[in-house]
Amino acid sequence: MYQSFYGFKEAPFNITPDPRFLYLSPTHLEALQHLKYGVREKKGFIVLVGEVGCGKTTLCRRFLNELDPKHYDTALILNPRVTETQMLKAILTELGETKFGRSQNDLVAQMNRVLLDRIEKNRDIVLIIDEAQNLSFEVLEQIRLLSNLETDKQKLLQIVLMGQPELKDVLARDELRQLRQRILVHYELHPLSANDMAHYIHHRLTLAGGNGRPSFTRWALRSLHRGSGGIPRIVNNLCDKSLLAAFIRESDEVTYWDVRRARKEMSTLTD
Repeated sequence: MYQSFYGFKEAPFNITPDPRFLYLSPTHLEALQHLKYGVREKKGFIVLVGEVGCGKTTLCRRFLNELDPKHYDTALILNPRVTETQMLKAILTELGETKFGRSQNDLVAQMNRVLLDRIEKNRDIVLIIDEAQNLSFEVLEQIRLLSNLETDKQKLLQIVLMGQPELKDVLARDELRQLRQRILVHYELHPLSANDMAHYIHHRLTLAGGNGRPSFTRWALRSLHRGSGGIPRIVNNLCDKSLLAAFIRESDEVTYWDVRRARKEMSTLTD
C-alpha cells in the first residue's frame, strides 16, 4: 500500500532471502570471509551458526553467487530432515545426477566416482546444508564419512553446515567428537548493533528506490532496535508495519509512535 506513496520500486522490507538486499554489517562481512577462506583453502568442514532471522540463508545465497561457476559445483540442501540414503540422493541430484545406486553403499560409491570425475575436470565441489541442527546423528555420521573421500592431495568435498545456535549443542555431543575434530573453520553471526541496524534500514530503503522519504526519527530507531534485538528478520517486520502506520498518517517521517504501534501488533500476533 505504501510503496507508490513513498516512491519505492519494490518492497524494501521483504523477508525473502534476496542476496541483492544483503547488508554486509561487520559480522556478516566476517562470516562471508570465513566461508570464502574455508572453501578456498579446502578446509573440509565449515560451520556457520546464527540465531533465527540473523541472515544465514541470505548470506549463503550471496556466498553461492560469488563462487565462480566455471570452477565450482555446488549442492545446497535446505531440508535436512532426511535419512542417510535420502541425503546421498539429494546431494547427487543437486550435482546433476539423475540415476542412483540401489543401496547406500552403491550411493557412496557413486558419490566417490562423481566427485573424482569433477576433480579430474579441475572443479571443486561445495556442499551446503542449511538448518543443520535438525540433522540426525546417523546423517551427520554419513556426512563425516563423505568428508573422508579424498585423493592423495585433497579432499573431494568441502562441507558447510549452517544452523541455529542449537547446532553447537548437537556438535558438542560426545559421539560426534570425530566430526567435531574435522571442523577447522567456525563462525557465529551476531545481531546488528544499533548503528548497524540504522545503516541496514537505510541500505534497504535505498535499494528499493527510496529517495530520502520516509525518514526514521532517532527515537523510532531506538525503539526498533529495542524491539528487534538487532535480528534482521524482526527489523524487517517492524519496519514494514511502521511504514504502513506512517503511510496511514500520510507522513514522511516514521516516529516512535509508529514503531510502538508496530511492536504492539507483533506482540499480539506472537502471544
